[in-house]
Amino acid sequence: MNPSNRKTALVTGAAKRLGHEIALGLAHDGWDIAVHYRTSEAEAQATVAAITALGRRAAALCCDLSDETATRQLVPRAVEYLGSLGCVVNSASLFDYDDAQNFGQARLDAHMRCNLVAPMQLAQALHAITPDGEQAVVINLLDQKLFNLNPDFLSYTLSKAALHTATSLLATALAPKLRVVGLAPGLTLVSGDQTDEGFAKAHRQTVLGKSSTPADIAEAICYLANARGVTGTTLLVDGGQHLLPMNRDVMFVAK
Repeated sequence: MNPSNRKTALVTGAAKRLGHEIALGLAHDGWDIAVHYRTSEAEAQATVAAITALGRRAAALCCDLSDETATRQLVPRAVEYLGSLGCVVNSASLFDYDDAQNFGQARLDAHMRCNLVAPMQLAQALHAITPDGEQAVVINLLDQKLFNLNPDFLSYTLSKAALHTATSLLATALAPKLRVVGLAPGLTLVSGDQTDEGFAKAHRQTVLGKSSTPADIAEAICYLANARGVTGTTLLVDGGQHLLPMNRDVMFVAK
């Protein structure tokens, strides 16, 4: 196989939670994985071990996505380990609570740095290393709440709304070398101080009776990674959660 055609992906935030499940899902689909982490080294190495047990290659790469220099080096480092790179999944995300009463510049800046600027820089870097005549893909993790707005997690929501817009803009600007797509999950894992009972209740508040599971998201990621005719659009995988208007974030609706 020509190394430039090998299925190789960088998954940010792949040490834990949803990023871990995405990395394993891609590995099951035949992808070699660069496992990005910031501080969770032990979990990242466990993810690497799980991927290699599936017969795929993997490497753990530490990077603080708030550091521009380090972020711009992440794609070349992944290529150094994997020999090529055909996909970047921007799964890492800052998710701190604020609202209109306690909103401030520092928290907004931190969310924008991690949730918008770093994914755009990784897209730039992937475009730069993709040979003419070939195609790579960037998949941006968004949120169903962008299609069902409420004012909770204000800075987070603003940063994801900006990334949603950037997904469309970059799909035009970086074509034909790059496809750029979004994936918007619903409530998928327990977050913050949510109880297991509260999560289960909130997870059922969709038109299908359940929101997304980690397996649902990993399956959708694999589809988008391989769907060569899809770009500039966002796939909602939320059980129809966005179709039920809510004036609070779903994690607060049933605690």
